[in-house]
Amino acid sequence: MKAHQKMLLGISVGAVAGLIANAVFGDAPWLKGLVEHVTNPVGQLFIRLLLMLVVPLLFSALVVGVAELDLKQVGRLGARTLGYTVVFSVISVFIGLLLVNTLQPGAGLSDEARALARTGTQIKAAPPPGDTSVGALFMSMVPTNPIKAAADGDMIGLIVFSLIFGLGLALTPGEPAQRLKEAIQGLYDVMMRLIDGVLMLAPIGVGALLFSMTARLGFHILGQLAAYVGVVLLALSLHMFVVYSLSVRFLGGRNPLEFFRSCRLAIVTAFSTSSSSATLPTALKVAEENLHLPRNVSRFVLTAGSAMNQNGTALFEGVTVLFLAQVYGVPLGLGQQAVIMFICVLAGIGTAGVPAGSIPVIAMILGMFNIPVEGLGLILGVDRFLDMCRTVLNVTGDLAAAVYVSRGEPPDRPVAEEAAESPSA
Repeated sequence: MKAHQKMLLGISVGAVAGLIANAVFGDAPWLKGLVEHVTNPVGQLFIRLLLMLVVPLLFSALVVGVAELDLKQVGRLGARTLGYTVVFSVISVFIGLLLVNTLQPGAGLSDEARALARTGTQIKAAPPPGDTSVGALFMSMVPTNPIKAAADGDMIGLIVFSLIFGLGLALTPGEPAQRLKEAIQGLYDVMMRLIDGVLMLAPIGVGALLFSMTARLGFHILGQLAAYVGVVLLALSLHMFVVYSLSVRFLGGRNPLEFFRSCRLAIVTAFSTSSSSATLPTALKVAEENLHLPRNVSRFVLTAGSAMNQNGTALFEGVTVLFLAQVYGVPLGLGQQAVIMFICVLAGIGTAGVPAGSIPVIAMILGMFNIPVEGLGLILGVDRFLDMCRTVLNVTGDLAAAVYVSRGEPPDRPVAEEAAESPSA
């Protein structure tokens, strides 16, 4: 069986077993113990193994990718990647807001569902955006301590440092710099080999994750919030299968069916881990081995996109804010919705690519518009499932962006030719 088929098998077995356990045994103490002490730790261990590799992989992939670029390419690739991210983030949020205003999923929600909010977990809101000027935005992207940025999960700060380091390596002549480049390439190769090992554990890890979620929740809460879940899934589906298909066909010059077929492993990994960051290693593997994109371009776009190109997250945040406004009867005019769209686009660029990373941002937006923050208790039960779905859109968007940016770029040179040109050859 191929890797994605094994992961799909793990997802299916875990989800079905969890639903059966929830339906037959309900709140049995042994089932709670099994989830808390066995299946959930096993699933979290799988995610932690992937996340453990992200920082060294991101650094090595971006440094080597930039060092291999013609310096004239760096600015062009950066501009195309950022432009693509902003435009498609705006489209995703607009789709979500249009569907919420049209279908009104929060209108007429039952009192029982509203009562769920009062028992929800308290959420710590993200700090509201302060100075949103261009200068302040650029300053916040440059870390004063890149090691601290990596330790704090500041992926954008780490990306900026890696870009600058790669540029410095490209501009530095001599054998020591070449040896350093080869060492960083070696680090990248080691990380990719470790990823192959971690993916061998994927069927067990993703099965455990799905069992834990479905054994806890069953179908009850999904039924209570079916309209909200349906709107989110419809918006995500439209953006993924319509907008990205058009992007791949007309901007990337590729067959959309072939694109989605080539991305299967990354899509399944994204769905099972709920983390763009944890899926980055698999996305890089797919870009190079299945989509056959130029290595330096795909490394540049995907590492940047894993932190900045969060279309699914931006869409989800916009839908959730308007849904809760409808639930509590808080009217929002077009101007206020435009502000929400702007904040969601910025948040989609800056939200951490980890499970539930968008929840604090939503809490901050709710507070800004006087929407009861405790309303988040309504969606926490289904957030894990929706997080899995929106991460699929995030990762697919990264690969679609890589296809677009790679179009017209020179292909990879053969390994033998690169070796012949190196000083050590």
